[in-house]
Amino acid sequence: MRARLGVWWHGARPRTLGASVAPVLVGMAAAGRAVAWRSVAALVVAVALQVGANYANDYHDGVRGVDTERRAGPPRLVASGLASPRAVLAAAVACIGVAGVAGLALALATTLWLVPLGALAIAALWLYSGGPRPYAGLGLGELSVFVFFGLMATAGAAYVNAERVSEAAWWASVPMGLLIVAILEANNVRDIRTDAAAGKRTLAVRIGDRAARRLYRALLIGAYAAVVAGVLVGIAAPGHGLPEWALLALASWPLAIRPMERIGSAEGAALVPVLVDTSLLTVAFGALLALGLWIAGATAA
Repeated sequence: MRARLGVWWHGARPRTLGASVAPVLVGMAAAGRAVAWRSVAALVVAVALQVGANYANDYHDGVRGVDTERRAGPPRLVASGLASPRAVLAAAVACIGVAGVAGLALALATTLWLVPLGALAIAALWLYSGGPRPYAGLGLGELSVFVFFGLMATAGAAYVNAERVSEAAWWASVPMGLLIVAILEANNVRDIRTDAAAGKRTLAVRIGDRAARRLYRALLIGAYAAVVAGVLVGIAAPGHGLPEWALLALASWPLAIRPMERIGSAEGAALVPVLVDTSLLTVAFGALLALGLWIAGATAA
């Protein structure tokens, strides 16, 4: 039984789940207040959607033959035979169902407009690798991740707590989105060869290995630049940018150095630590940004 649970835990890709938690924490801090059950429900939605997306991608890429034994990354459930396609599909649907129930509770407590937005997020999750023409193969995966796991997750967490989205929340959602896209880009750089061989033309495949590695670095630098820009706007026009305490996020920069160096030359499985380091960076960056926003709100009250 323990071994079986370990298989599903592995399939959930726990080392990257911080990508769903960090934006919610930042959104909660940007809201200036936190309603306990709403905050927990927002975390459930975010984590369940990410795990559901991981299982759905595992299922779709496994049955389509995109994931094979030649993958440089950790083995996937379907491709490696650790779980049947039907079981992985059921796990994906179950996670989406959990997110849907939690999301519906938030919608009933705030606004029913969250229902169509949630449905759109679920459709984006499913069509990333599924459907007649998966948009991950059209090079649109990065855009979708930025919108749903960055902008919507951060702003959504702010909204369900304060029932409004402040400009600080919107500003904070940008660097979070860029960092989460960087996690995806590290994954896609690693899989360029196998994705190209399977006909999955991700953005990394389309722009090429060297440009994709440059894009990864630009995403990390862009996240820090977005915080600085938001603070400068906030200084010039108080209330329309980020508070100065948001600069605490810059203290996470040392964690960005190693993955930025490794992305330059690492190949294949050696790129897995880049993905893990980027996830850890996202959590640290998000925690520091959330702390800065919380301190700014507490001192202004």
